[in-house]
Amino acid sequence: MKYKVTLNGRTYEVEVEAGKAMLLAEYEAVAPAPVAAAPAAAPVAAPAAAPAAAPVVTGAGEAVKAPMPGNILKVNVSNGQAVKEGDVLVVLEAMKMENEIMAPKNGTVTQVLVQKGSTVDTGAPLVVIG
Repeated sequence: MKYKVTLNGRTYEVEVEAGKAMLLAEYEAVAPAPVAAAPAAAPVAAPAAAPAAAPVVTGAGEAVKAPMPGNILKVNVSNGQAVKEGDVLVVLEAMKMENEIMAPKNGTVTQVLVQKGSTVDTGAPLVVIG
């Protein structure tokens, strides 16, 4: 395996085989030439992005909350849908793992607060079951 290593401004090309290293080449590291900045007009402030509003629970019932922060991969329910305890409501991806968020009780979905691709924090309401 060949590697290039820069140490104290000098670049070394090193080849490592079965626990044994051999120096192939040594040369000065050259920094890229700085780019001259064009004279800028008066700085223009970019408009600040509005923070995403937290979903508001308006449906009657029990909110099923995210147990951890992550991304919503799949929403398996819709408003008005009947669910049974243990049904998978949402698939939440956290730390490269898919977590199935299940219904805690039998009922009807009164509100879906997330959609595929949403990012949620711990404790964020996902679905309301009445």
